[in-house]
Amino acid sequence: MPELPEVEAARRAIEEHCVGKVIKKAVIADDSKVIDGISPSDFEASLLGKTILSAHRKGKHMWVRLDSPPFPTFHFGMAGAIYIKGVAVTNYKRSVVNEDDEWPSKYSKFFVELDDGVDLSFTDKRRFAKVCLLKDPASVPPISKLGPDALLEPMALDDFVESLGKKKLAIKTLLLDQSYISGIGNWVADEVLYQARIHPNQSAATLSKESCAALHKSIQEVLKRAVDVDAESNNFPEEWLFHFRWGKKPGKVNGKEIHFITTGGRTSAFVPELQKLTGAEPKNQNSKRKINEGKKMNDEGVGEPVSKTKKTADTTDTKTKSKPKGPSKKPSTKRKSKINEDDGSDEEAENDDASDDEDNSHDIGKTKAGKRTNVGRMHDASESEKPSKPSKQTVPSSRSGRQRKKAK
Repeated sequence: MPELPEVEAARRAIEEHCVGKVIKKAVIADDSKVIDGISPSDFEASLLGKTILSAHRKGKHMWVRLDSPPFPTFHFGMAGAIYIKGVAVTNYKRSVVNEDDEWPSKYSKFFVELDDGVDLSFTDKRRFAKVCLLKDPASVPPISKLGPDALLEPMALDDFVESLGKKKLAIKTLLLDQSYISGIGNWVADEVLYQARIHPNQSAATLSKESCAALHKSIQEVLKRAVDVDAESNNFPEEWLFHFRWGKKPGKVNGKEIHFITTGGRTSAFVPELQKLTGAEPKNQNSKRKINEGKKMNDEGVGEPVSKTKKTADTTDTKTKSKPKGPSKKPSTKRKSKINEDDGSDEEAENDDASDDEDNSHDIGKTKAGKRTNVGRMHDASESEKPSKPSKQTVPSSRSGRQRKKAK
């Protein structure tokens, strides 16, 4: 997903081409999944006639300051992207739309036309982004809960070393925690750990001072280099792991083999020959085996839930075996219902993810249809929890059983 370098490239493009200009037209998509907490018409009314003063970023979040609040605020999600008509802006590969075919794009969620004819659009093909209006974006969640920006607010080395010494979890998991350091995503984390020669599953608390210093340095160097070239990956140094880590395919970087493991639910690319794991993995570190039992990985290494049937069944079997011998009982209907409901929700979560991967536009009609489906599913679940009335066939069956018993 877009990380600090891509979002910073978008911020700089707005600063260069849009500051000082007046918004004379605004079109906000009727998509409540992305447009958060305000109707499209109210959003549009709040923008008209306003002058763009500046663009700001913290971590992976960006907001545009106008001559009066509230201010449009963006979280790029997995495929959010800024487009300025006629201007080359580096965007994450999954974010790319063809602006020549249609403008604004059918994926546009936020579109403004400025008084000098410049057009600015925020698109999102997968609908995981969030766009909202905030009076003071930096003072309220989610931005207020972010840790220091990895590029603009780097920790002092001594503070960084002391902080890592208190964290008993995998170093990559810690780097991806936006409340600890904001802006580092999956590819940046892999790159800085590779350059610092640190295994992604190494416990942060066990890192030597030399390793901490190397990591501190590599974070700054990787981010500054990526930002200096506006996140254009073709201009990244040829020796970077970045060029060889995609797709989890066997490969080599500088003649050394790349391996892939799972760290905290994310795919990690690393070079075992250079990044050696010392000591035991952190206790709270998810192993690849555990992740694969309960989740499947998407292209970005994000854990996606899979059916819990097997896991729940194994747990049920264990509990059954541990019980003392006695009269056997029929399986609880309520228990069966719970398992089935869990399976259904997980399968639908996968279907939702799959539908978001499709390259088709999502109009409001589809959003409403989805809501109707959810309501229907909730209704079905509540109905299944109600005790069922005995059928007419059950009564005579039990009566005939009692008669047979008396006859004996």
